[in-house]
Amino acid sequence: MIRSELIAKLAEKHPQLTASDVQLAVKNIIDSLANSLAKGGRVEIRGFGSFSVRIRPPRLGRNPRTGEEVQVPEKAVLNFRAGTELRERVNKEAA
Repeated sequence: MIRSELIAKLAEKHPQLTASDVQLAVKNIIDSLANSLAKGGRVEIRGFGSFSVRIRPPRLGRNPRTGEEVQVPEKAVLNFRAGTELRERVNKEAA
């Protein structure tokens, strides 16, 4: 599902809200999540999962073309851990 599909589905489910209101709400929620993660915080949505930022330490890598060793700098990566309810729901539908 992409953002526009989410907005359309929410607008359909809540006819009292206009599509532009739903679009603004979705944008604000996503912006708030991104801002919290950018500050190094953790976001937990009960029943869905949690997002956190992990730091990958600097390491020595290799250039695949030349085989030359290259220093890879430290970087932050996003980590998602599915909640129990989401995991069970996905496994149930997959089976």
